[in-house]
Amino acid sequence: MPALTEDRNTPQAIGDIRSGGVAAATTIYAGAMVMRNAAGYLTKGTAALNLVGVGRAEERVINAGSAGAANLKYRAGTFRFANSAGADQIGIADIGKPVYAVDDQTVAKTSGTNTRSIAGYVDHLDDLGVWVRFDEAAVQSYLAGITLPT
Repeated sequence: MPALTEDRNTPQAIGDIRSGGVAAATTIYAGAMVMRNAAGYLTKGTAALNLVGVGRAEERVINAGSAGAANLKYRAGTFRFANSAGADQIGIADIGKPVYAVDDQTVAKTSGTNTRSIAGYVDHLDDLGVWVRFDEAAVQSYLAGITLPT
């Protein structure tokens, strides 16, 4: 496409609600942690590799068909999820560090010996759980070893 020679009305994505195709044979409940698989489809948070956290499900979606046969509305941002226990419990010293998906409502401090994927980053903690900041681009950069400017 050639360079502009006049004004252009460039479309803008407004807000933090996004939509994407759901992985095959997958049910995602409203309020669940949502992740993207290696094929680019959305799935619920789970202890598995090659997933990246993208946010919180805004609705329940049941995809009984093939990948992409159903779409899910999800929201990026910072949300509270359950904290793991024992050696995987997230503490105040972990603020700013990656957290790993255990299931669709729980995060852990470690990858479980390389069995879990990064959900997001610890934003803060309270008595009810861990506030996780979902930033898919930042996680992808982190995984690629790219340092983002602060």
